[in-house]
Amino acid sequence: MGWFLSGFFLSLSLCLDLGIVNVAIIRAGVARGLFPSFMIGVGSSFGDLIYALLSMVGISLLMENRIIRWVLWLGGTLILLYMTWNMLKEFRSPKKIDLQETGGRQPVSGKGWRDFSAGLGLALASPSAILWFATIGGSVIASSNAHSSSALLLFFGGFFTASVTWSLFMAGVSSQGGKWLGHRLVRGFSFASALLFLYFAGKVFVDGYQTLL
Repeated sequence: MGWFLSGFFLSLSLCLDLGIVNVAIIRAGVARGLFPSFMIGVGSSFGDLIYALLSMVGISLLMENRIIRWVLWLGGTLILLYMTWNMLKEFRSPKKIDLQETGGRQPVSGKGWRDFSAGLGLALASPSAILWFATIGGSVIASSNAHSSSALLLFFGGFFTASVTWSLFMAGVSSQGGKWLGHRLVRGFSFASALLFLYFAGKVFVDGYQTLL
């Protein structure tokens, strides 16, 4: 269960960032309803999973070099602390979300695959997601030390579950006409994300200290 929760919370820290994928999910929910919004989220979940798996493969190869392990340890800790600070600043001054999407409310039949593909493409092309996996995700995955197949399955199962659950939550909220998408909700996301980044900063630092020193 520990591996599952570790993957779950790691994914949640990515989901809480209100980047282009979340904005697309919200806009689709407001304009076209729950199902198209959720399908965009599911597509993005597979995109995030692809990056997570690639991160695991890349980190496994890089971890053979002790210098890189030190860089991931110290650099990852500093980046996570920096992200914690950024989220606290956004908590004080929350982002404004543009909920306008061209076109009125449209029927969902026959568009599930297109929405899924759009979500997948957005996740794979998202600059924030690429940066997140190259820095934060890589450092946390490296510190997890999950080597057995069962541990890896639990870790990535938790990662994917959190992403799909988040997509359903955001689709449900946004399909209600964006009624709950005020500053309080955005501030809540920012504060929760700050707590998660702070937790992973501590985890990366402690795991690195125990492994390298």
